[in-house]
Amino acid sequence: MKLKGMRWWIVVLLFLAAVLNYIDRQTLSALAPTIQKDLFMGDQQYANVINIFLIAYTIAYLISGRIADKIGTRASLLIFVAWWSLANMLTAAARGVTSLAVYRFALGLGEAGIWPAASKAVSEWFPAKERALAIGIYTMGATIGATMAPYIVIPLATHTYTETMPAVANWLGNGTGWKLAFILTGLAGLVWLVPWMMVYRRPEKSKLITTSELQMLQTSSSTEDAFESEKNNAWSWKQVLLFRGTWLLLIGRLITDPVWYFYQFWFPKYLSADRNVTQEQLKITWIIYAAAGVGSLLGGVLSGRIIKKGATPVASRMWVMLGCALLMPLSPFIASATGLNISLMLTVCTVLASLAWLINISSLVVDVVPKHSLGTVFSVVAAGSTLGGIMMNMIVASMVTGPSTKTAGFLDRAFHAILDPVLNMVQGNGFGQWFLIMAFLHPIGWLVLKFGGIHRLSPVKK
Repeated sequence: MKLKGMRWWIVVLLFLAAVLNYIDRQTLSALAPTIQKDLFMGDQQYANVINIFLIAYTIAYLISGRIADKIGTRASLLIFVAWWSLANMLTAAARGVTSLAVYRFALGLGEAGIWPAASKAVSEWFPAKERALAIGIYTMGATIGATMAPYIVIPLATHTYTETMPAVANWLGNGTGWKLAFILTGLAGLVWLVPWMMVYRRPEKSKLITTSELQMLQTSSSTEDAFESEKNNAWSWKQVLLFRGTWLLLIGRLITDPVWYFYQFWFPKYLSADRNVTQEQLKITWIIYAAAGVGSLLGGVLSGRIIKKGATPVASRMWVMLGCALLMPLSPFIASATGLNISLMLTVCTVLASLAWLINISSLVVDVVPKHSLGTVFSVVAAGSTLGGIMMNMIVASMVTGPSTKTAGFLDRAFHAILDPVLNMVQGNGFGQWFLIMAFLHPIGWLVLKFGGIHRLSPVKK
């Protein structure tokens, strides 16, 4: 049997994997109050558990791409999804802070791998003009997963199992609801593996691809294959680290990804603290994830259309990213707007631009790196993203809380040596200063890429 448009079926599977990835990630934060109470865990201990996840995530970024390059897309995603799904299920066995931290560390080691492996799948199955759209589609799965997670896991956690399912309640004991939430969401990832292993092969080995689609992919990749034939062995770590594109893209994401992290982790707190939005009213934050999803798709569509008009892939990404960078100076007005509706409208614009940017800078990695080393370079670049997110967390926390009266966590102490001058400068100045900073991050990132010569590194034609 042949499937028309087989490459889009591949993207559907990647989209579903991204949905599951973010549901599993957000389960802990959605159920944090209940879990903290059951495990007698304070806020500082909870913060350390989150930091453990971020450390594992950064480590995994550095190695998961290399694994994908070595064993291939199909096998690597099998390992990554199975690993994080089992780690999520094992979280139900947590009996205290230490065991919870161990399971979340394991989750972080698995979850990071989806992104370099998915980008490798896109490089294998899509021509350059469609790659940004494909990346946008599966990235949208992350925003949808984050949106869905509370609506899935909170009902599971709050259900009265002693009345309806006494056998389950006896088996899992205290905390049956949140434990079952981890088990079921993790199990969904193992179910996903069945169609993935049945369907995914490289195009030339797939029995489901049509002849016309295979010919199209082979024709579109001829230029890239010619480039790679000059050096068809995977790059060593030395070559990866000496490649100028690695550092340009890493710096670009280090500077700009903190904007999206801020909207995920801090924007609801801003609405509550500065806009007096109640806990119940905070459901309105769904609009942020909706805007992120639209930005993911729009960034890919615009980039593809510019390529069709004759631009090179790298030039098309840079044009879209320039437009995004020019929208980000709207950020300070989010904090200064007098009405909540106006503030949310401006937020939608900046979130949309932020995700359209993210899709295109991710596509640049696929454009400028040969396929044999794509996973490794993508991993190093993406590690810059998590480092940027960690630094943003510390800076914003210092802005909105001022000097801490509690003992600093281990990650705080590690980063304070580097960030102390910045933290002291912004301490206690409130959210408004961060909204001002966000106005400049994407323009600076675009200038770094432009004057760093990213357009001179691309081996990819239309």
